[in-house]
Amino acid sequence: MEFIVLLKACILGIVEGITEWLPISSTGHMILVDEFIKLNVSPAFKEMFLVVVQLGSIMAVVVLYFHKLNPFSPKKTREEKSETFSLWFKVIAAILPAGVIGVLFNDQIDEIFYNYQTVAVTLIIYGVLFIIIENRNKFKQFKINDLSQLTYKTAILIGMFQVLALIPGTSRSGATIIGAMLIGTSRFVAAEFTFFLAIPVMFGASLLKVVKFGFDFTGTEVAVLLTGMISAFIVSIIAIKFLMGYIKKHNFKVFGYYRIVLGVIVIAYFLLTT
Repeated sequence: MEFIVLLKACILGIVEGITEWLPISSTGHMILVDEFIKLNVSPAFKEMFLVVVQLGSIMAVVVLYFHKLNPFSPKKTREEKSETFSLWFKVIAAILPAGVIGVLFNDQIDEIFYNYQTVAVTLIIYGVLFIIIENRNKFKQFKINDLSQLTYKTAILIGMFQVLALIPGTSRSGATIIGAMLIGTSRFVAAEFTFFLAIPVMFGASLLKVVKFGFDFTGTEVAVLLTGMISAFIVSIIAIKFLMGYIKKHNFKVFGYYRIVLGVIVIAYFLLTT
């Protein structure tokens, strides 16, 4: 029985690792996967697991971008260290809108929007938006092509788009990438800045969930959590490298089409099974 639970945790970690970074909504996929893979744990632990497993994905960003994110690296010049501190300050400024609203209204948002109808609709809406925006940007020259060109104003505007991701199915990376491109940021910079925004956001969300759950874990629960996080970490490294290589030569339209198809599948599945 314990092996089956660990296998399910591994599968959920793999799904998280793929969908957290691609703009296709990890929540939408988790809802579908959970219908077929019932994790046999307490409801309280499962709620906590589905959030804290994201720490594995976050550690992938930290590992892949450690030098770029480390303001104390001895390999950096004084100017480069200053730019790194500036990047972190911009990240902090950008997470404030979603952070404040998330803390104040998290329970109400979950109660109203955490359902398959909302997830399906947001999957489709943002899928259509990706296609429309990419068609509009087909011959557009982006104003911001490097993280150093990102101003505090732009960072805060991107952070405001991140507020939309509080609604399940939106995709945190999807909302911020769409917002960043709308205000003139290149796909590559939009994706990188989205990765960096996730670090404090997910650490904070995970901490809140662990505190709410308590620290009285059973041995099985620790094993399940670690299995999910390690799976998410390994797969996230692959997913991030794939995405950054992909968008050097392609746009995000394929993810838009995928979201629309997934949204239709979510609606069809639940209509047929309820």
